[in-house]
Amino acid sequence: MHFDADNLPIRRPSMVAAGHWRDITINDSLDEAVATNGDGLALAATQFDSGDVRSFTYNELNAMVNRVAVGLYRLGIRPSDVVAVQLPNWWEFTVTHLACARIGAVTNPLMHIFRERELEFMLNHGEAVAAIIPSTFRGHDFAAMYDDIRSKVPSLEHIIAIGDDGSSGFEALLSGPTWENETDAESILTGNRPSADDVTQLIYTSGTTGEPKGVMHSANTMYSNILPYAERLNLDSNDVVLMASPMAHQTGFMYGLMMPVVLGCPAVILDVWDASTAISIVLHYGATFTMASTPFLADLTDTVATGGTRVPSLSTFLCAGAPIPGPLVERAQPTLGTTIVSAWGMSENGAVTTTMLDDDPSRAVETDGCPLPGVEVRIADDVGNTLPTGEIGRLLTRACSNFGGYLTRPHLTATDADGWFDTGDLARVNDKGYIRITGRSKDVIIRGGENIPIVEIENLLYRHPSVAQVAIVAYPDERLGERACAVIVAKPDTSIDFDGMIEFLTSERVAKNYLPERLEVLDAMPTTPSGKIQKFKLRDMIVGA
Repeated sequence: MHFDADNLPIRRPSMVAAGHWRDITINDSLDEAVATNGDGLALAATQFDSGDVRSFTYNELNAMVNRVAVGLYRLGIRPSDVVAVQLPNWWEFTVTHLACARIGAVTNPLMHIFRERELEFMLNHGEAVAAIIPSTFRGHDFAAMYDDIRSKVPSLEHIIAIGDDGSSGFEALLSGPTWENETDAESILTGNRPSADDVTQLIYTSGTTGEPKGVMHSANTMYSNILPYAERLNLDSNDVVLMASPMAHQTGFMYGLMMPVVLGCPAVILDVWDASTAISIVLHYGATFTMASTPFLADLTDTVATGGTRVPSLSTFLCAGAPIPGPLVERAQPTLGTTIVSAWGMSENGAVTTTMLDDDPSRAVETDGCPLPGVEVRIADDVGNTLPTGEIGRLLTRACSNFGGYLTRPHLTATDADGWFDTGDLARVNDKGYIRITGRSKDVIIRGGENIPIVEIENLLYRHPSVAQVAIVAYPDERLGERACAVIVAKPDTSIDFDGMIEFLTSERVAKNYLPERLEVLDAMPTTPSGKIQKFKLRDMIVGA
């Protein structure tokens, strides 16, 4: 795959001169962790349904990574080839990414909730040559789904299923054979490593067009975020990182998969969120840090409060993805005995802002934090003029961690000649430099930290025979931050109800997490004189209903 990450070479001189890009890769970090802490715990992966736990020391993790890397090479995977990984938080996810890095392949994390519609587009756009998948997970037959997808993705040469005992399974092809002992293994493992400026991750994010955009990151862009992030949060090799947020999200990928290796500390991961199980993991491994969205914090707080089991080792919970309700912080802080940190970020940058560990708890409620080192933020009006403190406008960022661009879509990258990236969000900044996200110019709803590409769902609903007009808008939810409501005007002499809407979208193979959770049917939409639907009026109507 040719990666047109044109933002990287342009920025390199200034980023290196400023000390933000240090030319370190995950290969260097894994090598260092093995050298300094080879017998220490690297990874413990718990599967909720079975209760199975698989653990690796850094020596064991390194051996498995090298084995899988050579196995991938044997299949024909070469530098810059895209390997799609559609897995829950299983140990194979971590091993596959680290193995790809050993041979210069590019990891394409895919959320396990994606189905045919999303996958066909993403796999084709990224020209994935291999996909690592569960055979089945949570009742869904991934193997059968990919058998159907294969004919629609010409580049997809290998589908490797975990749980498949046959010749095309992960164990038979990659983790079983002792590939690392082959005579050419060393040259494969040392002769194909990528530079810190090569694209190492391709991750998709939904935008206003309804089509996902392929975000390209290098080791330099991600490390320039992970290192100051860890420093601000006082994280080091003595910490234990709990990650239950999906590693196919930037949250789980950067701070649950990569950061522990960077720090040389253990990662303890969970594939299905369950607060009681998470508490057991915290207690067993002494987890000190986790990052997740508001629902995780609410569930953990409620479970600790009702069950009485404390989590004394968990010193920091970084909450991102949606504003944290004030009452939740008021309950969580004393119940968990944990510092609650608020943050805001994007797939394109990683974390951009966080509150500080010594901030008053109110800042986690009232703000989304201040910029990390190497990051600038600016609030601008529609023509780019910087707005005064306290005024709401477009949120622009100029960051060392800014991505290399959108794959094959440089015209959508929204970065100006001075390096300012238009986030698509609206915000204000206070006199202390802390921002507050106030809305989104993007047409996206964030439900429990998951972006819902509502333009795509709206376009599908317009195909329904009873739909004359449709708009999907957010309404607040204490646990998930936001939920999605479909507002519809029906065609004359027709009708539509909630169950019928869900049945239709399901037949269109829409992922479950993208389905609206409420339906309002109106006689007419509020519109501007030009006929544009006024979504702010719909939001006000829904909240007041």
